[in-house]
Amino acid sequence: MTAHPVAPSRRTLLRALAALPASAVLLGEAPGLLGSALAAAPPNGSATRYTIVPFLNSNDGTVNVYQSDDATDFRLLRSSAYTPPAGRIRDASVIRHTDGYYYVTYTTRTWQDTSRTIGFARSSDRVNWTFLYDYTVPVANLSRAWAPEWFVDSDGSVSVIVSCSTTNDEWIFTPYLLRAANSALTAWTSPVALSGIGANHIDTFIVKIGSTYHAFPKNETTKYIEYATASNLTGPYTMRRTGDWAGWGSYREGPALVRLDNGGWRIFFDGYGDGSYYYSDSYDTFATWTAPAALPGISGTARHFTVVKETVSGGPSLARNTTRSFRSANYSTRYWQQQSSLLNLPVVSGSSSTAEKQAATFTVVAGLADASGYSFRDAAGNYLRHWDFRARFDPNDGTSTFAKDATFILRTGAASGSVRFESYNYPGYYLRHYAYQLRVERPDGTDLFRQDSSFVPVAAWA
Repeated sequence: MTAHPVAPSRRTLLRALAALPASAVLLGEAPGLLGSALAAAPPNGSATRYTIVPFLNSNDGTVNVYQSDDATDFRLLRSSAYTPPAGRIRDASVIRHTDGYYYVTYTTRTWQDTSRTIGFARSSDRVNWTFLYDYTVPVANLSRAWAPEWFVDSDGSVSVIVSCSTTNDEWIFTPYLLRAANSALTAWTSPVALSGIGANHIDTFIVKIGSTYHAFPKNETTKYIEYATASNLTGPYTMRRTGDWAGWGSYREGPALVRLDNGGWRIFFDGYGDGSYYYSDSYDTFATWTAPAALPGISGTARHFTVVKETVSGGPSLARNTTRSFRSANYSTRYWQQQSSLLNLPVVSGSSSTAEKQAATFTVVAGLADASGYSFRDAAGNYLRHWDFRARFDPNDGTSTFAKDATFILRTGAASGSVRFESYNYPGYYLRHYAYQLRVERPDGTDLFRQDSSFVPVAAWA
């Protein structure tokens, strides 16, 4: 099998010129950026929604729009959703502003060309976009303005961070902050350079936690994503971690972070050296990270994106403190059933024995680790949990680990009336059946996986 050729990143192309390309990525977690979404499972009838607007590995003249309810399984909402009237659209960053519109800002030229403007467009529905204007960045002797990224601070102020180079050295970039001077996002203050990150660091992405700004710049010499902090948005920043400190490897760029429903942080980054797009999670304020994994479905297609997280209406509902049975969405005669402490998917019918019907009946309760999530008890009072990725029932031992193993977040299913159950402590992993056994597994981006992980809550068998 012949591997699909990977389009080189602009960094790869510019290395041949002994250049130092850069595109700063900076995004803040704040209400104007993330809507009402916080670190908790969505309430009944609501859903978490993550939106990205990446340019394509095969085409930097347009962007697709994708959405996901778990920040893992992104599905195409609209292809070629926005094509600017002139130039290119690279490194598109997206927010939802306080006026209810979604805004993107983007690089307007390809890497070879001088690029003194950044573009702006907006949409009311994430699908239909209207060009607003190109803005000339007022940096003296400007050569290139790349990768403008939104930042919404905790006070609600809106900024754009853009990496700029000058004619003195067109491949050495410095991140500048442009603060919005009006709520219409049509006027900007004079650029202010961020300090402390240092020369030859690009793609700086920042989140704010409390009073601290956490920056993730790429070191263009080592090709590692590094980590720095500051008490002010403009710095000075102090470098805290360098080299392969997080285990992500080198030749990585375009980091972007978002808060997950279980309180963890997820970083996305472009593995341009191998043509994949990765994610990794942290639960200890960025000290340690999970092993990077390729995004299913869009890895190798999407390039350089940021993420908008929202809590929206119209999500799935499931009553708590009641008994239910759960039917497979794609095998309509098969139901969840506890068999020797394991959760399997046998055929259950009216002719099944009383014991079999009782074993296919479960009490739905509030999640042990998050009351907005869900946990499930069998007739003996044992809880459904994952152990070595197998779904099984065990008595609650009162530990935090057990509570997380036994908590699931409700997501919309693939079929009408169906739901999916995402692991609370393994975000992106779902209860799914395979060989009629229930396991917790990571999606592969296929419709078959979505069907295998979808179940219909029905009246209890017993």
